[in-house]
Amino acid sequence: MNEVIMHHTSFSSEEEVTASGHALHQPEKAEKGSARYRHIRNCMLLSGLSVFAQLYLFQPLLSELCRVFGVTPATSSLAVSFATIGMAIGLFIFAFRADALSRERLMSFALIASSVLTILTAFAWDFVPLLVLTLLKGIALSGVSAVALAYLNEEVSPAAIGVAISLYLSGNTIGGMSGRVTSTLIAGWGDWRWAAGIIGLVTLLIGLQFARRIPHSRNFRPQTVHMKIKLRRMGQFLTQFSFLGLYLVAALVMGAFVSVYNYISFVLESPEFNLPHYIVAMIYMMYTVGVAGSVITGKLSDRYDAATLLKGSVLLMLWGVVLLSIMKLWVMVIGLGMMTFAFFSAHTMACRLVSVRAKRAKSSATCLYWLFYYIGSSIIGSSTGVTLTRYGWNGFILVIIAIVIVALILSFLATRGKRRPFGLHEIAPLH
Repeated sequence: MNEVIMHHTSFSSEEEVTASGHALHQPEKAEKGSARYRHIRNCMLLSGLSVFAQLYLFQPLLSELCRVFGVTPATSSLAVSFATIGMAIGLFIFAFRADALSRERLMSFALIASSVLTILTAFAWDFVPLLVLTLLKGIALSGVSAVALAYLNEEVSPAAIGVAISLYLSGNTIGGMSGRVTSTLIAGWGDWRWAAGIIGLVTLLIGLQFARRIPHSRNFRPQTVHMKIKLRRMGQFLTQFSFLGLYLVAALVMGAFVSVYNYISFVLESPEFNLPHYIVAMIYMMYTVGVAGSVITGKLSDRYDAATLLKGSVLLMLWGVVLLSIMKLWVMVIGLGMMTFAFFSAHTMACRLVSVRAKRAKSSATCLYWLFYYIGSSIIGSSTGVTLTRYGWNGFILVIIAIVIVALILSFLATRGKRRPFGLHEIAPLH
C-alpha cells in the first residue's frame, strides 16, 4: 500500500558499494522537454501502473476466493500476503544485487515476468498453486521497485527530476487503485479468473512497451555491494529504538490498514448491507483521500515537526478505525476516509523520519523500513482474518484498534527527546 511513497532511495549507497571502473565523465542527463525525457517519464509512469495493479490484484476478490476454493477469509487473504511477502523477499535480495545489474533490463524483465505469472494465476487449479505463483510474482515485481527511483535520479536532470518522480509515484497510486476497482468490476461480470487474466494481459502489453521504449542507462555504473558491511549496518539500526520503533510503527499501521481493506468487502457484501459489486469497487477510490493525506502532511512537515505530525496521524487513524465499528454505511465511509488519510500521512512521516535520522548508511535504514512495512502487511493482514472468522466484524475492529494503539504508543516512545543521528561515531567517516 505504499503507492504514494515508494523507495525514494536506492537500496545501495556509497558506503556499501565499490564501483567497477574509474570515474568517467557523465553524459548529459535528460532535460525536460527532450524526447529522451518524455520516453523516461512515460515508461516510468507505466511501470508504476503495472506494479501496483498486479501487487494488490486479489485484495477485492477475497470473498470470491473463499467461495471458489472453500477457504476461510484469513486463508484467502494469503493471496494478498504472499504477494507482499514476495515483494519483501525480493527487495532484500536486490539490496545486495540491484546495483550490479542493468537498470532498464532488470525493470523490463520484472514487468514481463510478473505479468506472465499474473496470467498463470488465472489457470491455478487449486489455492496452493495460486499462492506459489503469487509469491513469485511479488518477488518479480520487486525488481522494479528496487531500482526505479535510482534510475530516475541517474538519468533525469535535477531541474526535471521532481516532475518525473511525481509521475512515477502517481502511477503507483493510480495503478493500485485502478487495479482493485477493475478486478472487482471484471469479477462481478465474470469471475476472478477473468480479472486475473485480463489484468495480466494488460500489464504484459505494458511490460513489452516498456522494454521497447525505455531509454538505455547512460550514467549507470555497475557496483558491488559489500554484504557483510550492509548486514552490519542493518544490525546497528535494529539496536537503536529511535529506528526500531519507527520500523514497528510502519509495520503496525500498514498491517492494520491492509487488514481493513482486505476484509471490509466481506461486510459490505453481507446481508447487513448487501451492496452490489460495482458499489463495493468504489471503496477503493478512497485512495484519492490517501494521496491528499500524503501531500498535505508532506507540506505541513516543512513547517511543523515531523514527529508531532506522525503522532497526530496515528491518533487520527485510531479514530477512523473506531468509526468503522458503527454499522451505518455513511459512518463507515467517513471512518474509512479518516483511516486512509491518516495512514498515508503516518507512512509519509515515518519514512521521512527514518531518512532524515540516518545520516550514515541511509540505504540500509530505508531498506529495513520497507522490509518491516511489507512484512507487517503480510503477517497482520492475514492473521487478523482469524479474528473476523471467529468473532465477527466488531471483534476484528477491536483487534485493529489495539494494533493502532500500540503503534501510537511506539510513535511517542520512538520520537522522545533529541536523537543523535546514526553513524556519527559508530561508522567511520565516508567519502
